[in-house]
Amino acid sequence: MVGDRLINLAGTAYATLAEAKAAGAPTINYGVFLNTVIDFVIIAFVIFLIIRQVNRMQQPAPEAGPSTKECVYCLSAIPIKAARCAHCASELRTT
Repeated sequence: MVGDRLINLAGTAYATLAEAKAAGAPTINYGVFLNTVIDFVIIAFVIFLIIRQVNRMQQPAPEAGPSTKECVYCLSAIPIKAARCAHCASELRTT
């Protein structure tokens, strides 16, 4: 287990961190530090993924194109797919 790694600063050897703590020996617990760093990285990555998904859901939908165009003769608004103007009855070019 990573949490049990230590550097013993006392002259005697201890097998585990619990034994060293019970004896009151000075130690550098680098295993606990590594465990904390790994936990932090995992939690930060999960939070990053959650925030990224929430931001994707909040983006506005793309706007639809125009649904009308102007008649070139009378300048009234007509549907894009119209072949004739409803106001002046002129034939329109389909592009």
